[in-house]
Amino acid sequence: MLSTFIRRNKPRSEMSFLEHLDDLRISLIRVLAVFTVGMVAALIFYREAPELLNMPLNWAKHPETSPISFILSKPDPGLVAMGELKEFTFMGVWKVLMYAAFGVGIGLASPIFLYETARFVGPALTDREKRGLIPFCVAALILFLLGATLAFLWLTPMSIQIWQHFAEGLKMEVTWQASDYYGFVVMMALLTGLTFQFPLALIILMWLELVRPKTLLKSWRGMLFGIMILVALITPIAEPISLIVMTGVLFGFYLVAVGVGSVIVRRKRIARGDKPNPEDDDIDDDDEDEDDDRDEGYRSSRDSDPVKPITPALGDSTSVKPKSAPPPSEGDLSSLD
Repeated sequence: MLSTFIRRNKPRSEMSFLEHLDDLRISLIRVLAVFTVGMVAALIFYREAPELLNMPLNWAKHPETSPISFILSKPDPGLVAMGELKEFTFMGVWKVLMYAAFGVGIGLASPIFLYETARFVGPALTDREKRGLIPFCVAALILFLLGATLAFLWLTPMSIQIWQHFAEGLKMEVTWQASDYYGFVVMMALLTGLTFQFPLALIILMWLELVRPKTLLKSWRGMLFGIMILVALITPIAEPISLIVMTGVLFGFYLVAVGVGSVIVRRKRIARGDKPNPEDDDIDDDDEDEDDDRDEGYRSSRDSDPVKPITPALGDSTSVKPKSAPPPSEGDLSSLD
């Protein structure tokens, strides 16, 4: 049983449908096993994981200690004077531990998830597509880590500073609950990392030829508006600085994805024997439709014209024979003349 989880005794190309389903089950078990190992490790080292998640709060209090101190603003006095995080219920302490364990488990299981996904769909791809699968998985992992790091270093500390600024402006004393803070840090990192995957989703849609690169490029205004709405939903406050920066980054990813997708679609169509640009198919279809309409119009006009008698031209040497008359009746003397 354990050897089945570690290695497979049969090539995937020789598996039946039920064997493929069992192989999918094994892949899911592998991912869940790595995720569980990460959670257990975080629970064992329960003191170190919260210290890691406390770093955005410390950077919000003391921006000079942050790696990107030039971006963070000066904190309010109430934020600097704030003490340790507080929790008021026993279940809140458990939620803190689970949030920390969940974040560590996701971080460890994400590379295994990408590997198992690539290995599962690999037999259905051509050799050229298999060579591009590894860079695709590496790019997905890098983009996820880039988004999570951006949220951890910048978005979370800046959001804490803005929240505290509004609270002091309203003359409110805020008590930061530990479970709410840790849940906020983990969710911000995960959502931002997943949002950074959307260029790869666009490339997949173009590779499957479900959408054309030129169509995506023409609808850049709608895409810009959609990216702005998505960033406003992810960032808890959607203040102007983070909204502009995140929208610019994701819109740049969108333009890069359209360029990469155009090259991929062009190479795929050339290898298949089609014309390089998908828009050429529409032009050919329109020309064929016009030719068919022209032929149908010609046939209909030919059928509607009446049949005209053919008359000999002047000077034609061919004489037209007169019609033969009926023989004269008996006693008719006109025939003698």
